[in-house]
Amino acid sequence: MPPHERAAHPGQPHRRRHGFRPGRLVMGLTGLGIAALYAGDATRAWDTPWYAGLPVLCAGLVLAGAAGWIGHRARRRRADRAASSDSSGAPASTSGSHAIR
Repeated sequence: MPPHERAAHPGQPHRRRHGFRPGRLVMGLTGLGIAALYAGDATRAWDTPWYAGLPVLCAGLVLAGAAGWIGHRARRRRADRAASSDSSGAPASTSGSHAIR
């Protein structure tokens, strides 16, 4: 079994090492779109001017930046909610002493 398919600990469910990055997805799709645009020109399926990739690239960068920012805000908001609801434990010491027992 390849290392990326193995569970971190035996008996534990598989967890992804990296989170979902929507900005990278949008940039990848933009790159594939530009490649398809020029591949069609290379096979003479259509005629593409040399500068046609620039607006597509600029629009892809803007959309990837927006998607990345929204994804970052969503992850941060989810982490903040999890941290604020984690108040189930009692304080370490209720006697006012800061000594570790």
